[in-house]
Amino acid sequence: MKRNIAIGAVITAFLALPFTITAQSQRAYATFAGGCFWCMEKPFDIMDGVISTTSGFSGGTVENPTYRQVVRGGTGHIEVVQVEYDPTRVSYEELLYVFWRNVDPFDSGGQFCDRGGTYATAIFFHDDAQRRAAEMGKREIRTYLGRTIVTDIRRFEAFYAAEDYHQDYYKKNPVRYNYYRSGCGRDARLDTIWGDEARAEDIYG
Repeated sequence: MKRNIAIGAVITAFLALPFTITAQSQRAYATFAGGCFWCMEKPFDIMDGVISTTSGFSGGTVENPTYRQVVRGGTGHIEVVQVEYDPTRVSYEELLYVFWRNVDPFDSGGQFCDRGGTYATAIFFHDDAQRRAAEMGKREIRTYLGRTIVTDIRRFEAFYAAEDYHQDYYKKNPVRYNYYRSGCGRDARLDTIWGDEARAEDIYG
């Protein structure tokens, strides 16, 4: 009897294994730097197929940096949002579309009212397919807008999540978030660059 129970347990576990592998294979990551990471979560959160977004840092040399370390400079990191998504429901190219329309791709000194290298725009590719898509998208945006695009395309090395109070800031502190976003001139500048395509919320919201 014990032997039959043991065999049954093994069979049950084996039958469950393919489903576990399938579920794991339907998760991928994209990492984008678009200035203040508070403002980059919502555009992706509203997309069908996006599982989660996390504000944090990439591109530097210091492990597990704090927010204060990064903004003081010297770590090499820039603010990013890491997007976890289901590639069977949303493509990387769709994520790129939303990324571009939430940044000023002409600004080499930061983004909007946030100045300095910490707020530079960048696409961190996780594999060659993402690299090719990002490079093609950058060429298309340059043709579309008719100006030089300064957004960097870089190989992803590591991601460090920011402190908890930075996560989902637009949900936790909507009044402060909206005041900051408006005061920073973010939406006004995006409207100037992208017109009706700005923020892409009408498409994915």
